[in-house]
Amino acid sequence: MYAIIESCGKQYKVAEGDVVFFEKLETEVGKKVTFDKVVLVSDDKKVEVGAPYVKGIKVEGKVVEHGKGKKIIVYKYKAKKNYRRTQGHRQPFTKVEITKIATKAAKTAETKTATKKTEKVEA
Repeated sequence: MYAIIESCGKQYKVAEGDVVFFEKLETEVGKKVTFDKVVLVSDDKKVEVGAPYVKGIKVEGKVVEHGKGKKIIVYKYKAKKNYRRTQGHRQPFTKVEITKIATKAAKTAETKTATKKTEKVEA
């Protein structure tokens, strides 16, 4: 099972257990993150595409670390004008481990078991 989620202006293909590098998220290390902008969900049997998002589906993950990517060099140059500028940039990122893709079927199963438990308690 996999899902395509939208975060930080980009789309990411994720599955349970994946480690994904997102643009920097304002969440502390070790905290849980929930992505509710799910564009597509697929399991072995069917594919569900949202318009624009699939309702009732959430992807949960845990923040592993924050860091900076590899340095890139930005170089400006104008011919014959003796103009040269060099600048470096390191993009900040957040490393997230995907823990769970919560589907509608899982939610309905949870509610059914919860209602069965309450029925047993009442009886």
